[in-house]
Amino acid sequence: MREEYRVQLALVGELLKEMAEAVGASMRTASKALLERDRTAADEVLANEPEIDQLRNRLEDSTYELLALQAPVASDLRRVVTALHLAIDLERMGDLAQHVARAALRRLPDSAVAPELTEVFSGMAEIAARMADKMAAVVESRDADRAAELEHDDDELDALHRTMFTIMFSPDWQHGAEAAVDAALLGRYYERYADHCVNAATQIIYLVTGEYAAS
Repeated sequence: MREEYRVQLALVGELLKEMAEAVGASMRTASKALLERDRTAADEVLANEPEIDQLRNRLEDSTYELLALQAPVASDLRRVVTALHLAIDLERMGDLAQHVARAALRRLPDSAVAPELTEVFSGMAEIAARMADKMAAVVESRDADRAAELEHDDDELDALHRTMFTIMFSPDWQHGAEAAVDAALLGRYYERYADHCVNAATQIIYLVTGEYAAS
């Protein structure tokens, strides 16, 4: 393989790894802002937005250059195309972390999470962080078996999402519509974040096996 070609392929992998780690750290920090009413953490998430965008731009430039100048085929072509799909999911995960941070900021110094929902959102935050760590690991290792585990993690988060609505629709809910809307939006952000983790894992499975996992 031509040396320049090998270097460019390696760079695509490194950029994906950096981007995956960045969006994982972003959601972890956003969750801290939300659950601890931490303005500094929320500001940090928003300040890091350009870094994620720059990684996405560099990744796209590198993949388009590979396609145009190196004409990869077979598994290498699949690797480059998969990288483009992964970048889309990773960027959206970064956007969702920013949404959580903004929601936390809007309610400061109060909490955006009603007391009855603190445990639910703590659980969602923990699962989202776990999924982000796994997803970053499989981006680097291309471990299809570990990628498949993310479906189970997503099911756990979905169960918490349903629990959130059960609490909100209970006759004991006393926080009004505004708090319910905040919770519904935040729950959606975490749910979609997990969905994009699963999408990314599906792309990794395709990269390794040449087949999409059965839904």
